[in-house]
Amino acid sequence: MELQQMRYVVAVAETANFTRAAERCRVVQSALSHQIARLERELGARLFDRTSRRVRLTPAGEAFLPAARQALDAAERARAEVAAVSGEIRGRLAIGAIPTVTAVDLPGALKSFHVRHPQVRITLRVGGSDDLAERVRQGTMDIALLGLPRDVRPKGVHGRVLAQGELVAVVAPGHPLADAVDVDLRRLSDEVFVDFSAGTAGRAQSDEAFAAAGVSREVAFEVTTPALVARLVRLGLGVGMLPAAFVTEFPDLRVVELRDPPTRVEHLIWSRLGPSPAAAAFLEALDTPAEWRGR
Repeated sequence: MELQQMRYVVAVAETANFTRAAERCRVVQSALSHQIARLERELGARLFDRTSRRVRLTPAGEAFLPAARQALDAAERARAEVAAVSGEIRGRLAIGAIPTVTAVDLPGALKSFHVRHPQVRITLRVGGSDDLAERVRQGTMDIALLGLPRDVRPKGVHGRVLAQGELVAVVAPGHPLADAVDVDLRRLSDEVFVDFSAGTAGRAQSDEAFAAAGVSREVAFEVTTPALVARLVRLGLGVGMLPAAFVTEFPDLRVVELRDPPTRVEHLIWSRLGPSPAAAAFLEALDTPAEWRGR
């Protein structure tokens, strides 16, 4: 069993197409098909069901794929560790971040890191805190920037708190509350809201604050990005709740500061297995103290 065969299997699984997989791996399709067939004979099981219309994993393929990915990651990590001994940082750096991160200038940090370590392949995934934390726990992501309610701590990972802050309400310029001051959540509870999807960490921050105030509210519009929150608010369809440090992204909206605001904490997390050389270098660039790295 060879690493190249595993790369071919992963490529076919991700593209669901032998031709596209061969193009990704920069080999002719016949060579890729031959190597996968050879691996299947060695394993004694078919990894893919092939028809004229589609390619999909068999149960054996579903079982093989995670182990193949782990083996490829381990091989890449080994090469990166050896290169790091001679002072060269290389390999992969997979980063995740919530869309409303404010504690770090992430684009600037990525740019500086790329200039300093051009041999590192950087990927970025923007998403919800729960999904990103799970990816770090599983080892498919190196580092993530999360936003969580004040009393919630990410589990199964190493990390540290970057910042904490309050949420504010945002309304359209013509909204009755546009010029209001000293507003509490009870007064806001009669409004229709635009917020993040129920069950997410971004939504929990507001839900828990309203529950603590003893009031309920109607969230009519559930979205996944702050830009869509702002767009719906701008059209007068509801009131939004966003981090106070982030609302400067939408200068045309009116900010309503709250007497009893929801709060959130931004966390930087990484795997308990210890950071790869690339991840360690990025943590250093973010001024993460050595004692936090779990090494």
